Amino acid sequence: MKELFTKKNLITFVAVVASSVMMASVTKTFTRPAGILSGGFMGIAMLADMLAEKLGFYFPTALGLVCLNLPVAIFCFKKISPRFVCFSLLHVACTSFMLEVVPSYPLMEEIMLNVIFGGFLYGISIVVVLKGNASTGGTDFIALYVSNKSGKEIWIQVFCFNALVLCIYGCIFGFELAGYSILFQFLVTKTISTFHIRYQRVMLHIFTKRKDEVVDAYVNNFRHGMTVLDGYGGYSKQEVTMLTAIVSSYEMDDVIEVLQKVDPALIVNVTKSQKYVGRFYMRPLD
Repeated sequence: MKELFTKKNLITFVAVVASSVMMASVTKTFTRPAGILSGGFMGIAMLADMLAEKLGFYFPTALGLVCLNLPVAIFCFKKISPRFVCFSLLHVACTSFMLEVVPSYPLMEEIMLNVIFGGFLYGISIVVVLKGNASTGGTDFIALYVSNKSGKEIWIQVFCFNALVLCIYGCIFGFELAGYSILFQFLVTKTISTFHIRYQRVMLHIFTKRKDEVVDAYVNNFRHGMTVLDGYGGYSKQEVTMLTAIVSSYEMDDVIEVLQKVDPALIVNVTKSQKYVGRFYMRPLD
């Protein structure tokens, strides 16, 4: 029981609830009033709801969301981690509930404004739950599973899938709204790829006079390699060591914090790694 009420689980729970409230609010305030469709399984569920309404019967978005997510969740339960999947399903359940209880307060009549603000805020709601070490389920399950296996983001591929769903929506409800919906989804994808940096890598150039202690601290705390080059300062003429390491962006601050405890005087230069070829340890989602 004590393991359930940990700080990590509390942070994830808060992120899940906050994200679900935000996602439902954006759906009710921006996407549905404007007639635009979000992507992923949420978009498919909303499309099913709209088709049902067009045919004269009721099929709630919340029910469609649950039905679509369950098979994928069962597949990912062992492939990713039980904890991650359970919190992601909690997000699906919370979002489904919030969609039923959150009131609809349309703020704008202009469709483009709904697309811009709705797309950005919807993307932020996804980033919030990803930062909390969970997901919105559905296509996020698939995207994170593939990304964790390959070490590369596939948000562009997810966007292409969503665009295909929206083209189907366009064939039924008109391509003007489908076009706005694709633009909306592009903004969502761009927001996620900008703020969710788990699969981006950076190169650290570390300069220190206490190489043994710094190297030991790094190796003992992180599962990445490090290259050690001895040299001397051009100005001081004193011996100095340059350490080079490539780590994930989300690990960068932790690495610097650990190394500064060993050598407060070390110098770190961070550069973005544009392309990486070779083996790289990616910590599993948990």
